[in-house]
Amino acid sequence: MPISPSQGSSAGGQTVTITGTNLGGATAVHFGSKLAAITANTPTSVTVTTPSGSGMVPVTVTTAGGTSNPLNFFYVGAPFKSSLSTGAGPLAGGNTITINGTSLSTATAVHFGANTATPTIVSDSQITAVVPAGAAAGTVGVSVTTAGGTNNGFSYTYVDVPTVIGFTPASGPPSGGTAVTITGTNLSTTQSVTFGGNPAPFTVINDTSLSAVSPPTADGSPGPADITVTTLAGSATAATPFQYVAGPGI
Repeated sequence: MPISPSQGSSAGGQTVTITGTNLGGATAVHFGSKLAAITANTPTSVTVTTPSGSGMVPVTVTTAGGTSNPLNFFYVGAPFKSSLSTGAGPLAGGNTITINGTSLSTATAVHFGANTATPTIVSDSQITAVVPAGAAAGTVGVSVTTAGGTNNGFSYTYVDVPTVIGFTPASGPPSGGTAVTITGTNLSTTQSVTFGGNPAPFTVINDTSLSAVSPPTADGSPGPADITVTTLAGSATAATPFQYVAGPGI
């Protein structure tokens, strides 16, 4: 006498079908000590709505002919998310995030707003998911659906690719140390700034500007250097290079 599904939320409300023989006219279906509501009944099946419960419970069907042998049903607690490995990523998606929590082993879907990803189960306390593409840049809710229900509580921000519109001043000495203000768009998740491939210390001011300090050139010589900004969504390079200019000599 199979039962399908054989697990469901501890809150109850799961539709479960029990199949077998001589089940017509079922008068009661017990999940442990609790009665389930019978919603459909034929000689070969009984469909019920589960009561609330916890752990593993025996399920029996009672008819005029007696009570069946028990089947096991497993109650699953609602999922809980304790952390996301990252809270932002590219609008195009494709990056993998890790979700930590509890009761995650029966996860069937991870929702990023209206978009859904199929999770990979690592353990009951951890799953991973490849982030689907977003509809638009911005923040969406993240929820996990398991046999125990759906749990929300975290958000994820889709970030569009950056642009670098300009920077000032346009030049500085090869020894570095020039404070440069860089303007553009989608700069709030900046991960690095480079001058000619050399990393520069930086501070994000807002989504449209950041401050960087030009690093010294690799060989101490003057010359042009591309300014490249890399964010969670990709990289952008200024249309014109920063000019390292040699100081005067007498």
